[in-house]
Amino acid sequence: QGDLLESGGGLVPDGGSLRLSCTASARTFSRYTLAWFRRAPGKEREFVAAITSSDDSTYYADSVKGRFVISRDNAKSTVDLQMNNLKPEVTAVYFCGAELSRYPVIFQVTRNVASWGQGTQVTVSS
Repeated sequence: QGDLLESGGGLVPDGGSLRLSCTASARTFSRYTLAWFRRAPGKEREFVAAITSSDDSTYYADSVKGRFVISRDNAKSTVDLQMNNLKPEVTAVYFCGAELSRYPVIFQVTRNVASWGQGTQVTVSS
């Protein structure tokens, strides 16, 4: 933890959109799979989306497919998560994580993540 910084969280109405950004160090950005996880109140942290550094392959949790888009900005060393048509049930703290592996079976597992950001709160009002 220390070289990942999330931004972009906030309060939005049901059906709204938000764009989260994770800024990473150049070393982390170029070598690591970068992923978004979230922890809703009273629940465990869970995988949301990831993008690999090797070939920009993207992976999504089934619950967000079609509504969330993860992307990399090489010029800024950021990984963004565009979240559309937000619903109250996605209210959570969203974390950026970095993992050296490019294999989903590894980086989708919370305990395998090597480095975490501090998190940013996303609240969707009903």
